[in-house]
Amino acid sequence: MRNTPGTGIVGGGIGGLTAALALLRKGHEVTVYEQANALQEVGAGLQISPNGVRVLFALGLEKEVRAACFEPEGKEIRLWNTGDRWKLFDLGVESQTRYGFPYITIHRNDLHQILVKAVEEAAPGCIRLGHRFVDLRQTAASATLEFVDKPSASFDVVIGADGVHSKMRELLFGAGPARFTGIVAWRGVIPAELLPERLTQPIGYNWVGPGGHVIHYPIRRGELINFTSVVERQDWAIESWTSPGTNREYHDDYPGWHADVHAYIAAIPQPFKWALIARPPMQEWVRGRVALLGDACHPSLPFLAQGATQAIEDACILARAFAEFDTVEEALDRYQKARIPRTTRAVQGANANAERFHNPTLADPAGAQKYVDEQWAADKVVARYEWLFRYDATRVPLDDASTGAGDGA
Repeated sequence: MRNTPGTGIVGGGIGGLTAALALLRKGHEVTVYEQANALQEVGAGLQISPNGVRVLFALGLEKEVRAACFEPEGKEIRLWNTGDRWKLFDLGVESQTRYGFPYITIHRNDLHQILVKAVEEAAPGCIRLGHRFVDLRQTAASATLEFVDKPSASFDVVIGADGVHSKMRELLFGAGPARFTGIVAWRGVIPAELLPERLTQPIGYNWVGPGGHVIHYPIRRGELINFTSVVERQDWAIESWTSPGTNREYHDDYPGWHADVHAYIAAIPQPFKWALIARPPMQEWVRGRVALLGDACHPSLPFLAQGATQAIEDACILARAFAEFDTVEEALDRYQKARIPRTTRAVQGANANAERFHNPTLADPAGAQKYVDEQWAADKVVARYEWLFRYDATRVPLDDASTGAGDGA
């Protein structure tokens, strides 16, 4: 695009800031609007697979990310009551060799602050805090953002990266269908020093069992353990990451689970819980000069570890579309055509894992052995993850929508 459009981004989370940085790196003028008065992300861990790390490194963040993250040696499945183990896949050196980039785990706030610093260095003052977005007006040539008690602002193009409860999505397409899944998630971050050494191994673990599963892995160079789990229950429907629970309630949700699981739960300084709400993948992200990005358009259940990574990919493709096509309209159209098939497949993969991780067969040790051997056979693991990890958002062609769901290699 000969003239880089002025861009307004609503939402200062991982997706919005990555989009801002990707656009700034290509010479765009960008302003980010965040409703919070301080840039502080929720204290939890993220898994960023090689397809996301590739983008972060391409944006010039390799040194900062490597200094803050943890690189697990692999992933393992564990059975809920016996603790039996099955290797899921190797990481570490294997990931670097196979995909060209590491698989990392990182504290959400650490990645957020890396992005804040990079954006502010690229365009000092471009992040505007305390701006609660409430309305949108469009003409053929511009889009105008309206805020509570703040001046309006007009841009050539606007990106709605305002998360799962997106106001931008509501204004463009309506609130859309949403349903409680009957699943409640728990999370907590544990200082590694509070745990015995056997519970701080450099591995990502996925415990599977009837009606629930548990995931934990080191973050922040191994100084912390991120612990997240879900359980099927019907009595909690609040979709907020910041609703506190108690360790006793947490223990009670996992009767009969292995002692190691309960040792982690006991060590969490403050557990939080939230209801998992499912939303169908959207098949349209663009209206006029406005496009959605990240959880605003493809919120996913957290069962494939791709939520943040797919938003990072969105950001890269969006910036490339503006560089490769002649008009705002064509760039936004190519962006959504490249991304919708892939993100839809990711959302569907997360939904499938919910059933896989909680299968009733896992209640019986003999049946569990056969079930895990079948479901996590090497060929099935490759089918579920290889297409994700090999995708190269920095190079995948944008003029052929058929590449959107594939590996992009």
